[in-house]
Amino acid sequence: MIDFSLVTVPKPTPETAHFYEGTAAGELRLQQCNQCQTVYFPPRPFCPNCGSRSVSVIVASGRGRLLSYVINHRPHPAFEGPYAIAIVGLEEGVTMMSNILQVDQTPEALILDMPLQVVFRACRDGIVLPYFQPSGAE
Repeated sequence: MIDFSLVTVPKPTPETAHFYEGTAAGELRLQQCNQCQTVYFPPRPFCPNCGSRSVSVIVASGRGRLLSYVINHRPHPAFEGPYAIAIVGLEEGVTMMSNILQVDQTPEALILDMPLQVVFRACRDGIVLPYFQPSGAE
């Protein structure tokens, strides 16, 4: 369980507003370069591959795979420990750092390459954050 009253809430900027507007709408929004077609995250006003400023916002599938993780056992005011800090590889080819929910936070349960699906959790101040859980978990 996450105590969202203790989570540091991100402050959207002009470069990240589309991302947080998407999470509030239940969408995981990424950017794609109109020149070289590279999909990228985190948000920025130019393509990290070719430098073009001609970019579009796309809605990601929300599906991915667990690439790597570390299980944190140190106390954190917002999380009941232990909890996984994970690298998720999305179908669109980008990676995101997130937490894995709805699964035991153990090496036996956190299987590398396991299929994941994005879920959204409202924090406060209108901010909604993306997390991931095993596909099919409720």
